[in-house]
Parts: sequence; structure tokens; C-alpha cells
Amino acid sequence: MSRTVSSWILSSARSSIVLQGKGRWYSICIPNRNKIKWKLVFSKTCPHPAGSCSLDSAFSLPKAFRHTSTEEEHFAFQLSPAQINDILRAGELSHKTLDLNGKNANSVLRFESNQLASNSPMEDRRSAATCLQTAGMMFGVFDGHAGAACAQAVSERLLHYIAVSLMSRQSLEEIELAVEAMKPVRPILQLHRHPSDVEYQEITSQYFENLRVYWQHLLDLDTEPGFSLEEAMICAFKRLDSDISLEVQAPQESELMRNIALQVAFSGATACVAHIDGVHLHVANTGDCRAVLGVREEDGTWSTLPLTRDHNAYDEFEIRRLKREHPRSEEKTLFVNDRLLGILMPSRAFGDVQLKWSKELQHSILENSCDVEALNIYQYVPPNYHTPPYLTAEPEVTYHKLRSKDKFLVIASDGLWEMLSNEKVVKLVAGHLTELNVQKPSLTFKKPVNLGYMHNLLLQRKSKGLASLDQNIATHLIRHAIGSNEYGEVDPEKLAAMLTLPEDLARMYRDDITVTVVYFNSETIEDYYRNH
Repeated sequence: MSRTVSSWILSSARSSIVLQGKGRWYSICIPNRNKIKWKLVFSKTCPHPAGSCSLDSAFSLPKAFRHTSTEEEHFAFQLSPAQINDILRAGELSHKTLDLNGKNANSVLRFESNQLASNSPMEDRRSAATCLQTAGMMFGVFDGHAGAACAQAVSERLLHYIAVSLMSRQSLEEIELAVEAMKPVRPILQLHRHPSDVEYQEITSQYFENLRVYWQHLLDLDTEPGFSLEEAMICAFKRLDSDISLEVQAPQESELMRNIALQVAFSGATACVAHIDGVHLHVANTGDCRAVLGVREEDGTWSTLPLTRDHNAYDEFEIRRLKREHPRSEEKTLFVNDRLLGILMPSRAFGDVQLKWSKELQHSILENSCDVEALNIYQYVPPNYHTPPYLTAEPEVTYHKLRSKDKFLVIASDGLWEMLSNEKVVKLVAGHLTELNVQKPSLTFKKPVNLGYMHNLLLQRKSKGLASLDQNIATHLIRHAIGSNEYGEVDPEKLAAMLTLPEDLARMYRDDITVTVVYFNSETIEDYYRNH
């Protein structure tokens, strides 16, 4: 198998490869070599355990086992199982939902999440929070492109915008009075974070001020009881995207804050956010992240219920929407090579002002900025750019009333869905759930008990996979996404190869992957229907 994997990667690496990456065209040319030996350079620094890593360790841990260039003379796909697990589990996050009495009365039983980088730095982000001044929990996955700045900002801010949109007029008035009196403001959200999920500390105060302007706007509307949940999610998505656009046009307190605003606005991010309150599940999606429900039917079989559509050139609804919004003369140039204006895969996204602003506004902003190349800002006005905006952050919101047979929700960036189908993902989660629910085999002792007999029992347990099973389901999915062979089984050789690819090759074979799996409490859902 190692020969197959090696030849598979090397045959591509030796050729001139053009990859249609997100937001741009990527190309790389590698000269032919008669003989290439693969040798791994290990880091002498021990990786941090999951849950205790710093920002640097969280995002650089996979790099400890990867070359930084295909120009190295020697490579090898040699990782021990423990090293593979260290890489795969570095971004694990899990949380079990309990009420004040220590019992679970929430429809969300628990959630598990993980991330694996391909880009350096990683462009995916995630968020999870419990609403403190309104009901429910929220989970978000954000897939960045042309840099991580926009995904970072959206992951920090969007759930707050949604929560504010759902607050009563009285609650908004209370927090406004507290801010005016310079008193502490009651928290809006309880965030559930991995240690690496850090914020832009330098600009947090500005983010808060713009959030305040938003709730002042809601107070000015003088409406009660306010938005429906669907309206709140749509309004929050659109308002945040508008703020991202306005912030880069407004004067900033420092060059650092202006640079951050520029990077956020000129990069982009797709977003998928789920709001769960009792049996009420709303999913707001902008772009090509995806949310899929795992359903256990009465006969014990599992089915898949997609709750989102991928917003891209392959979706007929999106094609028709864009054609309605632009002149007939542009019909043939809206999508080129299955990309919006020949540039972007998703047809909805935050940021990406170069596909929303006029040419004149783009020129004005960038002309008065510092060295945009140093900020990795991608400057390119595509041909046939006549009637912007071509891109929107407005989400498509799906409502689903949870049933006792709805067991889990998978939200993930397209890095997972490019590797695994909806059905395969649900099958993997269902199988993992079944294995975890099965009690570990009891040690039934035959008398007299001896060490050899105990050893055989432990070997039997290990052979059933209980000893090596990933406890975190998101890790289990990522392992299968990058390591599965043609039979759907994880191939250790392929898994090691995919994890040790040099940085300039990794993106050609896999994208950043972010996965959050939310498990539902069937008993709580059944109680709801018994009482209603």
C-alpha cells in the first residue's frame, strides 16, 4: 500500500499542477527527478495534549511532522499511531450540557468538535455558545478563503449579532442603560471554546461598539416582540457583513486596526450556523458549508436529512437567482469555469468586498492604504465586472422540528464533504454512536483466574476496536475523510501520507476540515411531545 500511496502523490508532484483553490488559481511546477527518497524530519518538541495547547501549538502541531517545501530531497511517510493521534486530536473540543441540578433537560445532550489544518495558517473557524439572555444554543462553522481574517472576525461576532437580534426590547434597553452608566453588562453568550480559539484583542472594543450601534438600531425600530428566529438570523448575517464593509471605509484609531479591517473585508468566509431551542432547530447557511441531520428510523436503519444547499455554480437555484439580479447581457459571464466571475467557488459569503464594491470604491480604499501586498490582499478586478454586488452574505434559513428519531446534527466545512458523502458521514457517526453505547464486554472470570486468561480477554477487547476508538466523533470523521481507502477503511499508510504532505502540496489533496457534531437528547424531545 505504501507504494500505491507514494506513487499517487509523487506522480502528481512531479508534474505541473494547476489547482483551482478558493478565491484564486493556485499553480505549482515541480521538476522531474529520477529518484526521490522520502524522509521525515521530526520535531524534537513534544506536542501538547489536546485541550491544553496554546495558539501556536494548536496551529503548528501538524507542521511538526510536515516538510515546508517539496524542494526537500528526502521525504518519508513514517508516523507512529501515537504521533498520528497527536496531530488528529490537537483541536478536539467537547461539552456536555447540564442544567443547574446536574441533569440534562436540554434537547442538546452534548457536542463534539475538531479541526485539521491544510492551509498554513488554517482558514477555518468554529463557534459554539449557550444563549444566556434568550433561549437555546448556537453552533457555527466558518470556512475562510484568501486568508483567515474574515472567518476569524465572523466566528467572533456573528453569534452575538444573532443573540442581540433575538433579545426583547426590555433586555436591549437594560444593556444600553448599563453601557451608558459605565456599569458591567450582563453576558449575552456563554462561549464554549478550545484554548486555541482566540480573539482579535486589539479590535474587540470596536467590535463591541458596532454591536452596540446595532442594538441601538433595533431599539429605534420600536417593534415588539421583534424578529422571528428566521428573521433574526437573516438580519444578523446581513448586518455583520455590512459592518465589515463599513469598518474598512471608516477612519481607524491605529494602523493595526486599519490593517485588520482591510484583511477582514478583502478576505472572505462562508458560514453555517445552527440555533437549537427545545425541539426547534434553525440552520442559517451562506456558502458551501453544510449541515446534515442523522435520523434513526423505526426499523433501526439510518437516513440522512440535509438541512442546507451548497451555494455555488452547481446549484440551479443560485444560478437562477444571480441571473435575476443582473442584466441578461451578463448571463454567460456570471459563472466561468464553475466559479462566480471565474474567481470564487461559493456564490454567497461574508467579506469579499472586491465582488461587492464598485471599482471606484475599491480603488479609493486601496489607494489610501499601506502596502496591501504585505497584508496578502488579493487585488484583481475580473473582466465583465459591470453591475456589483455579485456576492451576498444573506443566508438561506431552514427550520426543522426535532423528533425523537433525530439523533444528531453534523455541521462541517466543505473540506469534509469533498471527501465524504452525506450518507457516509451519517453512517460513520451512527456506527461510532452504536459502538460507544455498547457496554464494554464484561470480564466473566472462569475459576481459577490466571494472568494468561486475563491477557486473552484484554486481547479480545482490543481486537473489537474498543481500545483504539476515537472518543471524539469529529476526530473519527476527519480520520476517515483523509485516510479512507477505496473500501471505506482507514489505511494507516495513506493517513500518514496525508498528514505529512509538505505545505505546498497539502492543499492539493485536502482542504482545511472543521467538524461539529451535536447529539440530541431523545428523552427531552419525547417529553416535549408528551406535554404538548
